[in-house]
Amino acid sequence: MERRTFLSSALFSVAASVAPSRDWLLATLDEATTATGKISTQQVEAIRRTFGVFQELDVMRGGGHAREQLAAYLTSHVVPLLKSNDPTTPNGQSLYEAAAEQLYLLGWMAFDNGEHSLAQRYLIQSLRLAQAAGSPELGAHVLAGLSDQATLTGNPEHAVQLAKAGRAGLLAKGHSDACLADLYALQGRAEAAMGDGKAAARSVHLSETAFENVKPEDEPEWARFIDPAYLNGEYAHVFRDLERAEEASHFAGLSIAEAERQNRARRGSMAQAALARAAIDSRDLEAAASAGMAAAKLAATVKSSRSVEAVSDLRVRLREHAESPAVRDFLDVSGALLPAMRPQS
Repeated sequence: MERRTFLSSALFSVAASVAPSRDWLLATLDEATTATGKISTQQVEAIRRTFGVFQELDVMRGGGHAREQLAAYLTSHVVPLLKSNDPTTPNGQSLYEAAAEQLYLLGWMAFDNGEHSLAQRYLIQSLRLAQAAGSPELGAHVLAGLSDQATLTGNPEHAVQLAKAGRAGLLAKGHSDACLADLYALQGRAEAAMGDGKAAARSVHLSETAFENVKPEDEPEWARFIDPAYLNGEYAHVFRDLERAEEASHFAGLSIAEAERQNRARRGSMAQAALARAAIDSRDLEAAASAGMAAAKLAATVKSSRSVEAVSDLRVRLREHAESPAVRDFLDVSGALLPAMRPQS
């Protein structure tokens, strides 16, 4: 309860920053409309390559690992270009889209690092630039991120509306089956948080159906990690929240296997935590402790507040079963590892 109150207040504090963020972006766009379009295709490609590098770092090491470096790159290299290029020119449009991608990634990193006010500011800025670039796919992707954050901060009704808005814009003007699958998955997360099992299960099914149509070569770089490791992990969390242990275990197992294949510690940690929760619901303490131990060890290798929170939640749920040797081992090891898990601001 204390955590939810804090997160809700953190999200509320963003209300005061939305207008300044919007004003800053509108001023940037106003300046850009008088520019002469100086950026080259090679410069845009270099910005996009940089995005790919930082996205890989986020996925493999967590949001707290390299956000400051990406923010410095955006401020020193990308923002000046936004002020001197017109988004209505082909290269200017590509520049604005690339900048929106980087702002989204910064927002996601801040979100993963538990900095929710900052995350929402970045995401709102990203949405504005995606709109200026005329990219409905990227705009829908940003709305997916905002939906995910709304659920985590205790606002699932708002999260459902954000996911639906992203889907409506995507279906009306764009195309990305990966993004569509993500939006349905995150709508399912929100519906599960609201206790609507029927709606959540339907959203999971629609997400699976959308992902069957994905052709990776047709998807943008930012959609690269909307894959079986990620989506099955989200489905596991849907059924975890619905306390449907069998389905949660099934999807968590699929996510774990794919995360191990890719050496994705953050995703593996969260999937192991979901598996542990399912085992707790099934009253299998040894399985819960084993999955919890795996989650803790993986979480200690990344900088992700979500991974830390998942392990901390398991510790709270298993503490009353400390008479079990397996549970006691989990509590001892995870407690020793907790300092190494803490994300850095």
